[in-house]
Amino acid sequence: MTDINKVQDEIIDEFEILGDDRESTIFYIMELGNQLGAFPEEEKTEDNIIKGCQSKVWLITTTEDDKVVFHADSNTDITKGLISLLIRVMSGRTPQEIINADLYFIEKIGMGGIIGSQRSNGLAAMIKQMKFYAIAYQSKMNAL
Repeated sequence: MTDINKVQDEIIDEFEILGDDRESTIFYIMELGNQLGAFPEEEKTEDNIIKGCQSKVWLITTTEDDKVVFHADSNTDITKGLISLLIRVMSGRTPQEIINADLYFIEKIGMGGIIGSQRSNGLAAMIKQMKFYAIAYQSKMNAL
């Protein structure tokens, strides 16, 4: 598996191809959201909603071989695309890798200018929740 920074660099390269075309960039983000795997309807509960997002974003985790695997869905296409980018970077990593991740790709692709301040707050909430899950798994593993 490639490391977090390599995945971020791949994402930066993909967005550079789009240049400054905001419409194409937003369409591309929405397309990425469509590639997210199916999310179980029974998991679309209040407990799984990320607080601080304007849209509804459901996030659940599992672990495989001591790595955290994220699954998510949203009720809006752009937000679904944003969480899919985060999943691409952070899913399948150890808790420590997730906790230590410096998500520089967000700034490098100019995400703040693309999505505006409300969605930027939501994006920050998604990252915070993913890191929180990683911390919880790390604590659980250390206790064993």
